[in-house]
Amino acid sequence: MRLLPRASRRALIAAGAVGALAMGVTVALPVVNAMAASGCAVTYTTNQWQGGFTANITIKNLGDPINGWTLGFTFPNSGQKVTQGWSATYAQSGANVTAASMSYNGSLATNASTGIGFNGSWTTANPLPTTFTLNGVVCTGATTPSSPAPSSPAPSSSPSASPRPSTSPSASPSPSQPVGQTPVAINGQLRVCGVNLCNRFNRPIQLRGMSTHGIQWFANCYNDNSLNALASDWQADLLRVSMYVQEQGYETNPTGFTNQVNNLVEEATERGLYALIDFHTLTPGDPMYNLDRAKTFFAAVSARHAAKNNVIYEITNEPNGVSWSTIKNYAEQVIPVIRANDPDAVVIVGTRGWSSLGVSEGGNSTEIINNKVNATNVMYAFHFYAASHKDNYRAEVERAAAALPIFVTEFGTVTYTGGGAVDTSSSTAWLDMLDRLKIGYANWTYSDADEGSAAFKPGTCNGGQYAGTAVLTESGNFMRSRIRTPDNFPTS
Repeated sequence: MRLLPRASRRALIAAGAVGALAMGVTVALPVVNAMAASGCAVTYTTNQWQGGFTANITIKNLGDPINGWTLGFTFPNSGQKVTQGWSATYAQSGANVTAASMSYNGSLATNASTGIGFNGSWTTANPLPTTFTLNGVVCTGATTPSSPAPSSPAPSSSPSASPRPSTSPSASPSPSQPVGQTPVAINGQLRVCGVNLCNRFNRPIQLRGMSTHGIQWFANCYNDNSLNALASDWQADLLRVSMYVQEQGYETNPTGFTNQVNNLVEEATERGLYALIDFHTLTPGDPMYNLDRAKTFFAAVSARHAAKNNVIYEITNEPNGVSWSTIKNYAEQVIPVIRANDPDAVVIVGTRGWSSLGVSEGGNSTEIINNKVNATNVMYAFHFYAASHKDNYRAEVERAAAALPIFVTEFGTVTYTGGGAVDTSSSTAWLDMLDRLKIGYANWTYSDADEGSAAFKPGTCNGGQYAGTAVLTESGNFMRSRIRTPDNFPTS
């Protein structure tokens, strides 16, 4: 079956808030709510294991708008320590802790909220703090819940913007993969080596993460809380930023959409994630139709992010109805625009037949193998939808991967329409193969679209809860479970 455009992606969802609190896989402690008329509210939740815990904090400003904040609290037990945090700058003196805002989350309007968190350690007990201050204003009214004794081992990694330790879930992290580093901190600037994506140690790695839906429709799904959940709860390695060019996208407001993409790249960077910028061409399928737009867009974003080591460029999403030579011609005109600003970044080129290596249009990867793009640090995109694309597609990827560096920049657990039931068997077969071949991937889609491929239940993005499993669809639960398994990034 052909890999066809997913019309269901165009549909906007009906609003419906989901307010369930999702517990993690470790022991979950009760929620502390500190709310006071004096101007602030704090929600502090923890998951703990023997000797360690993760705290997720939501700060709500009930007073006048502020530009820059510091949250303060005191641990009840002197053995409690902050070991690594995200979305704030942490300091600890004795039992006293402060968390200062970052550049991207310091402005809080009245009734606005932001989410932060940290990993911690404890010795004899792990009670929760009961008093919080925001810029010196006390948030009172919290209660002190009892803390159940830890009954599960440490999770397979720190559920933060940190990597998964290269150990089994019950083992301690190895010295070569220290807890407290992000995927970008460990791997640094990536490059293509042979048929693999390699890290700064010149070792093959696999990146695993999620793709946004069209940011023209689902921008509300990409906020501090949701991106914190992707980095910490999902323990993902990358965020694919999907910017449609047509379909109410870039062509309607180039400056506005470029700014949206830049902002999401900055958010990914703050969390130590790789950012994959997707120039989401779909209809028309000829990338040459958007050649001038592509040159303008990639000149802008590559200049903005040239100093970063975590940006990957996907220059055409799903070419269709055109020859490989046309796609190659397009790539060889766009890549130099990126290279003029960012000579080291990895660039991913879409392939014929909706990025199916040509299979969905009756071809195969031989045409690419025999006529590769004339540029360095280039990979080739492959897309699949597990309920529609099975053994013959997998066989072609297996064959192509021996000669081409491949990155699965988009795939779904459902049919090519983006809808239907999750095909767990086919999805598992695909991901097992990609893991074995160290082929990176981004799943469609980290959104609450009303379709089977969406990770979140409809209405989730109207609320503030993204972590845990209660807000996830069947596809979301499947993907979260797969992505959370250890990365095993080599560091020597």
